[in-house]
Amino acid sequence: MEQPKRDLPERTFEFARRVVKLCQILEQTPGVSRTLANQLLRSGTSIGANVEEGQAGQNKADFIAKYSIACKEARETHYWLRLLVSSEVVKKSKLDDLIDEANQLVAILTTIIKKAKE
Repeated sequence: MEQPKRDLPERTFEFARRVVKLCQILEQTPGVSRTLANQLLRSGTSIGANVEEGQAGQNKADFIAKYSIACKEARETHYWLRLLVSSEVVKKSKLDDLIDEANQLVAILTTIIKKAKE
């Protein structure tokens, strides 16, 4: 079933909310899980924050800079999610949707940045 289209700030906010929920679970286990949760929390919530800042950009260059940071953070988040699966901290089936969304956000942000540079 196809999901209704949402605007990017809303979509990145929802993604960040899901990352926060995952990190709350990971934080309950000391050691590696907690360390990875901290990394994931920083990058996963930064995507939406930079998109929001970019929406209020002072000019085109500011917009591109903020969206470029958001894209980098989405790539980093994608990395941490894949690492959680690969290192068997979290089962793949539990993170498939989040990994897919991170990948889609990278693609969307990349397209927006390319079009803004034209």
